[in-house]
Amino acid sequence: MRTEADVGARQLRRARIAIAAVFCVHGTVTGNFATRVPWIQEHTGISTGQLGLALAFPAIGSSLLMPLSGAVTHRFGARRALRGLLALWTLALALPALAPNLYTLCGALFVFGATAGLSDVAMNALGVETEDRLGRSIMSGLHGMWSAGALIGSTAGTLAAHLGVDARVHHLVAAAVLTALGALVCGAVLDLRSAPGEAPPPRFTLPPRTAVVIGLVAFCAVFAEGASLDWSAVYLRDTLDASAGLAAASTTAFTLTMTVARIAGDRVVDRFGAVRTVRCGGVLATAGGLAVVLAPAPAVAMAGFALVGLGVAVVVPLAFAAAGRSGPNPSQAIAGVATITYTSGLVAPSTIGGIADLTSLVVSFGLVTVLALGLVAGADVLRTGARARKAGGGDAVEAAPARSTGAAP
Repeated sequence: MRTEADVGARQLRRARIAIAAVFCVHGTVTGNFATRVPWIQEHTGISTGQLGLALAFPAIGSSLLMPLSGAVTHRFGARRALRGLLALWTLALALPALAPNLYTLCGALFVFGATAGLSDVAMNALGVETEDRLGRSIMSGLHGMWSAGALIGSTAGTLAAHLGVDARVHHLVAAAVLTALGALVCGAVLDLRSAPGEAPPPRFTLPPRTAVVIGLVAFCAVFAEGASLDWSAVYLRDTLDASAGLAAASTTAFTLTMTVARIAGDRVVDRFGAVRTVRCGGVLATAGGLAVVLAPAPAVAMAGFALVGLGVAVVVPLAFAAAGRSGPNPSQAIAGVATITYTSGLVAPSTIGGIADLTSLVVSFGLVTVLALGLVAGADVLRTGARARKAGGGDAVEAAPARSTGAAP
């Protein structure tokens, strides 16, 4: 596998900063969209149930189109592919607010999700390659930058909503700005290219078995994350009679905990390795789940949700990193893990609600606690393909060779 030139230390540092900025831009799109969903619902005149149906389409689009990312990268090279796919994602931000009814909204959200998934796979595959060349963990920090971007985007969206700005105007301006920023920062990422005569990866194929196993661990983490993010405020309000302000604060605290833990997580991973980090995280998340289920007061439940966030924060970044080193086709493996995690994020909120309707939210978060315990049991699968780390920490004993993000070496 070759690059356009031997990557020196200075170029590599620039590449790391650039890919972190890409993650931030990607997350900012999500934050801008999420805050204007109430405006979109009112504009289209759809019911809550119809909105729930429409919001399933991003996950459908992502799951169906993500496997194409490897073929795009193989054809155009990592840098050009990422620049193009990220631009499609940032521009797609403008589509949902322009939809006049349910049917066009579903179509817009399908495109929105498809472009999100394509760019997600490309940037994670390139993040894994950058991490390999640096020789130390950066994936947790990259996902922390995504969370920071989501917070930036949600802040901008909240301000726009507070000022009464039309979401069509807000999202068109945000799409233009983020597209320009994305094109700028992509110029410094690693430019990996397929070797002459190298066969392209299949457009659509089932993920390898190793990716499925890794994805199941990520599923547990994303389920706990999605359940806590969407239901923590409701849990405090309905189960523990917390005030509306205190209930909302629990969601904000959970998000901040996730962001901080991801940004700081790389040092922990470098010191203790992926397996021990995830296993300890599973213990923390399980303890947090138990605190939520057994909480006698809102403060205890809030502490429990914070522990859940702390425990699951680095699992998905490490799952992507392990998938990217688990076989000859990193993009295919990462797409498989991403599909499973997107599915988990889709089913978690509805599953929690369904169980709560039949029993109670306490029972629902009992399931979250059991899945968090699954991180302890399944942490070993993240040892797959792990690269060598510095003496004193880490799980691996052999460095992975450099390779393309889009095709087999």
